[in-house]
Amino acid sequence: MSKVTEQDFLPKIGITCGDINGVGLEVAIKTFADNRMMQSCTPIIYCHAKTAVQYRKNLHIAEFGFHQIKHISELSHKNVNLYNILDKEVPYEPGKSTKEAGQLALASIKAAINDIKSGAIDAIVTAPINKDNIQSEGFNFAGHTEYFAHEFKVSNHLMFLISDHLKIGTVTGHVPINQVAVQLSTEKIINKVKLMADSLLTDFGIRKPRIAVLGLNPHAGDNGVIGNEEKDIIIPAVQHLKEAGYIVYGPYGADGFFGSGTFNKFDAVLSMYHDQGLIPFKTLAFESGVNYTAGLPFVRTSPDHGTAYDLAGKNIASESSFRNAVYAALDILFKRRQYAELTANPLKISVQKRERER
Repeated sequence: MSKVTEQDFLPKIGITCGDINGVGLEVAIKTFADNRMMQSCTPIIYCHAKTAVQYRKNLHIAEFGFHQIKHISELSHKNVNLYNILDKEVPYEPGKSTKEAGQLALASIKAAINDIKSGAIDAIVTAPINKDNIQSEGFNFAGHTEYFAHEFKVSNHLMFLISDHLKIGTVTGHVPINQVAVQLSTEKIINKVKLMADSLLTDFGIRKPRIAVLGLNPHAGDNGVIGNEEKDIIIPAVQHLKEAGYIVYGPYGADGFFGSGTFNKFDAVLSMYHDQGLIPFKTLAFESGVNYTAGLPFVRTSPDHGTAYDLAGKNIASESSFRNAVYAALDILFKRRQYAELTANPLKISVQKRERER
């Protein structure tokens, strides 16, 4: 088997437009206004063509244009492809939540899913949606993660916030805070840690990942003084995982864990609920962070911010997180191919192991 190199692999990256009245298209256009990005991938933006063109004009970015297509077979590997997915025009109203914008966002996601299922594209990068205006008969979900899991019939998936220095997953995702404890179970924590460890190996090349598990209650329950979830649910999960050979520690009180810098000793952290993980992550890695959905049969990333209506139409949004989402998708695709090559060649694995042990 010939060795896979980055030069041999130019992935096709599907980009959903998100809420057209937010900053999603702005950060996507700013990302690919840098022509060097075209050396790494072929981008396909799923949107209404006329609306996207109007959006671009409002940004006043010189020397940037779309290659408009009506089918994936028409794409150009030298340009930013704009896949026209609707005939009906969608009004562009920066900073405003509209039903039409929600409908376009959903149409964009569905078109990208169709192409990822057929193998026409290699990964999806999603621009932010408005979780309210996208709700409809075709979308009754808390967010992208849940919708993709439903479409691909995936029961165990992980919202995984990643950066170069910090990776945080959540046991419960987009659920009300009063439902977090109800939805926790020892089995669910075990499954999330196993999925996280598998992702760290296959998607990030970390052979023996060290994983920290946070507690649910203040001070990780203080031995039952402040809640019993640690004693009844989390500690049994950690013990089971250790016995199964996973390098896992906890539960840790979240405040001291991040405040003391203990997180730096681990490859990844599993939080119990959304804000427990995302607040420290966005504090420490807001512009560099990426949202990755582990457990799907394809690679899906997104920037770690929302629609940012307050910045929409002003040409001031930073593309840093979106650009990193594209880079992350490319890196994960390449790592997966490397891992597949290694596992298909056991001799190569044993040689590399001996070299590491010298």
